[in-house]
Amino acid sequence: MTWVLFYDGECAFCSRSVRNVIRFDHRAEIFFAPLQGEFSRKRGFTKYAGADGGTMVLLRESDGRIFTHSDGLIEIARVFGGWWGLLTLARFIPKPLRDAVYRIIARNRYRIMGKADHCALPDAEMLKRQRE
Repeated sequence: MTWVLFYDGECAFCSRSVRNVIRFDHRAEIFFAPLQGEFSRKRGFTKYAGADGGTMVLLRESDGRIFTHSDGLIEIARVFGGWWGLLTLARFIPKPLRDAVYRIIARNRYRIMGKADHCALPDAEMLKRQRE
């Protein structure tokens, strides 16, 4: 099964998160596309790129199902498998509470790691898994 993770390409926190996903996605099932990019625009995901409530969006390509906010993180842990699967237990935390924590981090992501004034050069693995 393949997935596409749409992320804020101007956010250092988000770019670092993508690099961590690459590091832990040993089966290389997750591909990437910046929310500000052409692939995202064509798929209608640019609406998620707002600085005030920006989010990553995980798309399961086999059925078109979309996971946002904390559901996206839980689903990524499920894709990783192994001990990461323990993080799927977070589904038992009420969604409004999980998403409130997610939104606090999303609103402050530029303060946490800054906003990229230039695009970070992707490494070879990221280039292989980037959707245009």
